[in-house]
Amino acid sequence: MFYVAEALLHEKDLRSRKHSGVIALFGETFAKTGAMDAKFHRWLLDAFDKRILADYGVEAVLTREDSAQMIAQAREFLDTVRRLLERKV
Repeated sequence: MFYVAEALLHEKDLRSRKHSGVIALFGETFAKTGAMDAKFHRWLLDAFDKRILADYGVEAVLTREDSAQMIAQAREFLDTVRRLLERKV
């Protein structure tokens, strides 16, 4: 989802060097304006938190259900962005 959000921001000539900047720009540009449902910003935040936990957490536990949910969310996120791009953002 992160790279999809980054690509979508790129279409508006918006960039950030940091993950947190991309997530914040996405929220400001698409969620707060209503261009996309705010749930996508929440999903992006949650997925990033889980990624950090999985990479650096000493006792991180991500279940199969967690993974399946994130995959489903990522698919919906990508499909929504594709439709948005077809309308020329």
